[in-house]
Amino acid sequence: MAAPAATAAPSVPPSLSLPPSQFARIQPHAYLLAHLSPPSASNQPSIRANGRAPSQFRVTSANAGSLTHTNGSAVVRIGDTAAVCGVRAELLHTEDIASWSVSQASSSNKRRRLADLGEKPTEEDEDEDPEDDRAHIEDLNLLVPNISLSTGCAPGFIPGAAPSALAQSLSHQILSLLHSTRLVRADDLRVWYQQPNLGPEEPERHNENEQMDVDAEQSATIEDKPREIKAFWVLHIDIMIISLAGNPFDAAWAAVLAALRDTKLPKAWWDVDNETIVCSDSVSDARKLSLRGLPVASSFGVFEADAAAGWRANVIPDATEQTQTGKKGSPERWILADPDGYEEGLIQERACIVVDKQKDGKTTIVKMEKNGGWTVDTEDLRQLVEISAQRWDEMKRILDQC
Repeated sequence: MAAPAATAAPSVPPSLSLPPSQFARIQPHAYLLAHLSPPSASNQPSIRANGRAPSQFRVTSANAGSLTHTNGSAVVRIGDTAAVCGVRAELLHTEDIASWSVSQASSSNKRRRLADLGEKPTEEDEDEDPEDDRAHIEDLNLLVPNISLSTGCAPGFIPGAAPSALAQSLSHQILSLLHSTRLVRADDLRVWYQQPNLGPEEPERHNENEQMDVDAEQSATIEDKPREIKAFWVLHIDIMIISLAGNPFDAAWAAVLAALRDTKLPKAWWDVDNETIVCSDSVSDARKLSLRGLPVASSFGVFEADAAAGWRANVIPDATEQTQTGKKGSPERWILADPDGYEEGLIQERACIVVDKQKDGKTTIVKMEKNGGWTVDTEDLRQLVEISAQRWDEMKRILDQC
């Protein structure tokens, strides 16, 4: 008798659910929106896909003095975005500057006008003159930042490619912020020469009155010869993004701050006999830069619940007016601090706030930029300044420890 045939197991219908990784690739906007806008019945807070709160920055670390062949260096890591900065100093002789004689003539005319008014500036006043400070650093290009995105920092960067638009834009932003904040003092980059006071030659002394007249003439001659600038230090600030996972500007600027705080310039002087600049080999003679404050940059991005909000505002004229006036209510949105690479592809409006704090704890807005939209209003900017001030405290603690 034949054995009964085994009954086939009922087939299980395939699951229609997707793992989170695939869902994030297929529907990135819906994936981030599901995290930021959980169901009201779940009582869950608004959390980004990376687990951070909307106003929370990524974990930041810094290490200074990592490169031994530079005058100053630092490595800064913000989440998975890492930047290396090295500062290299080179001498620029004033005799190699084509417009140096013209600028010196302008300074002489200024001192002559002050003398006509009966005012004589001190050396400290001359060194801290804002106009000379700006002219020397900006016009002579004493600060030369350059950003490169290394091969392998992100999938889109291949070897042998020309510098990307992102790298050029970041270099321009770094240079603009260095100039606007006046972070580096021009006097730290000047190499001075003071003519020595050799005193009067020993003439044949006939009487005391004759010798006193000679001393007075010699003193007046020495006072009429001010100090001369013989050279400038040019700081080449090279930044390399070795890992790009969103918000490269904050990481690059933090690396520049840490590297400049670590920079030491050799003691240099003018050798009269050889008519050249001589630098000391002693490390103890090197001096650090006396930077103006600690401007910290904080970047933000706006994520809107309506994925087509930006497209609709450009195509439908009424959408712009409705969003600005708020007659029909603005769409739900979240302002995300320190957006990562995944979030940067989903945001259109960006804001960057650079703040510094004085000794009394007062927060100063150094620079504020906003582009890509109009949803961020005055109240939002006020809150972003407060978040940036808290970020400043955190970054100061990190940079002081590195």
